[in-house]
Amino acid sequence: MSQAKYQRVLLKVSGELLAGDEGFGINPSMIDDVADQIKEMVAMKVETAIVIGGGNIFRGIAGSAAGMDRVSADYMGMLATVLNALALQSILEQKGVFTRVQSAIEMKELAEVYIRRKAIRHLEKKRVVIFAAGTGNPYFSTDTAAVLRSIEIDAEVILKGTKVDGVFDKDPMKDPTAKQYSELTYLNVIDRGLKIMDSTAVTLCMDNNLPLIVFNLNEKENIRKVLMGEPVGTLISKADAVEREAHAG
Repeated sequence: MSQAKYQRVLLKVSGELLAGDEGFGINPSMIDDVADQIKEMVAMKVETAIVIGGGNIFRGIAGSAAGMDRVSADYMGMLATVLNALALQSILEQKGVFTRVQSAIEMKELAEVYIRRKAIRHLEKKRVVIFAAGTGNPYFSTDTAAVLRSIEIDAEVILKGTKVDGVFDKDPMKDPTAKQYSELTYLNVIDRGLKIMDSTAVTLCMDNNLPLIVFNLNEKENIRKVLMGEPVGTLISKADAVEREAHAG
């Protein structure tokens, strides 16, 4: 197998992706597919960290909008990510992939507490590290947690796996005329109000020059293509990068 372009990456998986067509909970087929793709990453000798959202179980913002206290709602959302992390760990270990779950909220019976140096050591030993419970703080999304953990572990890139092929000028699930961008800068994302990640996460990427690739995780070959450096999805990078807004045909 050819050498991968990246040696250490962080894969951000949305909770909604794990729900599949059901829209809620964990779809066994979907989580199995995600685990197969992570196993392929490990087979390519890529040091792999994972952050999973919790939107398939509970969203803090939605709970707050419904009248719940925002801090309590956000903590409930963090616990939802722990459920997803433990489910993914179980499936990965059934497939022979060594994993560790590290939680930003201490729950020693279920997961290790997050310690940066320990996480890096696990990665060096080729274990998949799944970061759970976001940053451990309310008001911060799992997207922001993914960027923060990527910076802390010196990941070369964030891979954001979604249900669509990349970043579009409109919602492709609602508008068939939506056009896909092949490349964007961080400022493009902020200025155009593109809903890829929240502004805190995008700004953190920009401040630390951390590239982000948004792609369709449902397409089986995409993980391999992205890791090999092939043009898949949408690349978001620094402002002085050459910007190409090629549209999907």
